[in-house]
Amino acid sequence: MSDAPLFPEPWPARDGVRITRVRAFVTSPEGIPLVVVRVETSDPGLYGLGCATFTQRFHAVVAYLEEHVERLVVGRHPADIEDLLRLVRFSGYWREGPVGNSVLAGLDMALWDIAGKRAQAPVFELLGGRVRAAADTYTHAEGATISQTIEHAAQLRDRGYRHVRIQTGQPGLGNYGAPPTPAAGYPGAPTPTGWVVEEYLLRTVELFREARSALGERIELLHDCHSRLTPAYAVRLARSLESAHPYFLEDVLAPEHWSRLPEVRAASPVPLAVGELAVTFADAARLVTEHAVDYLRCHVSLIGGVSAARRLSVLAELEGIRTAWHTPGDASPIAVAANVTLDVTSPAFGIQEVHEYDDRAREVFPGTLVVEDGWLRPSLEPGWGIDFDEAAARRYPAELSRHDVWAAGVRAPDGGLLAP
Repeated sequence: MSDAPLFPEPWPARDGVRITRVRAFVTSPEGIPLVVVRVETSDPGLYGLGCATFTQRFHAVVAYLEEHVERLVVGRHPADIEDLLRLVRFSGYWREGPVGNSVLAGLDMALWDIAGKRAQAPVFELLGGRVRAAADTYTHAEGATISQTIEHAAQLRDRGYRHVRIQTGQPGLGNYGAPPTPAAGYPGAPTPTGWVVEEYLLRTVELFREARSALGERIELLHDCHSRLTPAYAVRLARSLESAHPYFLEDVLAPEHWSRLPEVRAASPVPLAVGELAVTFADAARLVTEHAVDYLRCHVSLIGGVSAARRLSVLAELEGIRTAWHTPGDASPIAVAANVTLDVTSPAFGIQEVHEYDDRAREVFPGTLVVEDGWLRPSLEPGWGIDFDEAAARRYPAELSRHDVWAAGVRAPDGGLLAP
């Protein structure tokens, strides 16, 4: 595109650096589609990288970026981060949602990366500096059986993790966080491989009882309900687990039922972590202002990026709520760097989910942060400290997410679809 801006600058800039191009890349080094945004500038060699990953609908994100966003920002000064985000958000008229917010997040992170590189400083210094040296993390232990899950958790503990999420299998293909059980658990039912919530509740209680006995008291145990419970079942599970004192229960209710979270939290003896499925800043903020959670656990890309998450962190601090940003394998190493920057600059930080990337991902994303004894430390390099090797990325082309296939099989024995 031409360097001349399609839209006039609202005020004079202090120098001649301008955005010249916005590019979107999709790569899948670990089999999970990741969307990377590269914002280029008129200063040779100066560019910023952001994560705009919406794994299940990445084609829509790429089209939004390339067909709509680039024309809005080319010719603008890259330091006007807030104004550019508002321009992109308001220009579509209908705003929010996972596609639009993923786009905003990719642009936001890339502009912060540029800001850090121009200042020759890591982004955390631009946000006021650190309030802690590193972020404590949790990772995931899983197994087809309870004994396998506990064995995995023990291995992670021995590697230095102080917080471990535990998930175990049960009959049915719809199980989350542990290997599925293809064998029919309910012969004669319309869907013999269906998933049953009552079985899930029983197994989860058994899992925690045995895990606490085997692993002892000096490890924090977490669990993800994956938004599948009713308010009554959520309270029942929390009360049943009280003696095992979980660090938190994650996503007990689907977003359609978040209005019930305050009453569930009031009845729960276990802290609640919710927010992964928030796709608007306002919904995420209401989780805090309505005292619906103990840990705010948003996917930063889906609420609009670091700028939005930073405001939520301040709000959480005021309300005595802690952050636990969502960081699964469908968040790129760029997103992890952004999350850790939020962690070390906010007094509201609680815990950081972590995904350990393999050699393929580290090849595509030089500078990828590495967990050390359960800790993540921010890079001291300018910007995020993460680069992107386009040639390596092309060796890992993305295919449509397999999540759709899995979600289609998450059914009850009667055949009814369940929230995945």
